[in-house]
Amino acid sequence: DTNVIVVASGKVDLGGNELKNFDASIHDLATTAYTLVASDNGKVIKLTSGSPITLTLPSGLGQGFNCTVIQYGAGQITFTVSGSTLYNRQSHTKTAGQYAVTGLVSCAADVFVLAGDTAS
Repeated sequence: DTNVIVVASGKVDLGGNELKNFDASIHDLATTAYTLVASDNGKVIKLTSGSPITLTLPSGLGQGFNCTVIQYGAGQITFTVSGSTLYNRQSHTKTAGQYAVTGLVSCAADVFVLAGDTAS
């Protein structure tokens, strides 16, 4: 499209045009343990297990990594770290219950902020 201009800085200019038909990819998992990987960046992680789930945040995903995590099943998700740090305003490390939606953002290398429908 001639309306999209990529500049040397690596930023994209859409020439004032609206971005349409953008959908996040959903990574649907029926597991009780999962470690995030680089390809999960920007995705919706939908965890459907009826048993408790451990979601590990490893080091090396890089600054700017982000994803949405949904507890779609009855199994509460516990967020754990491996070589990284996790912050939450209320020091929560779990989802609040079925259908809880949370967001993870890495604002610095190996440092994640967890927000959303969380519990201790």
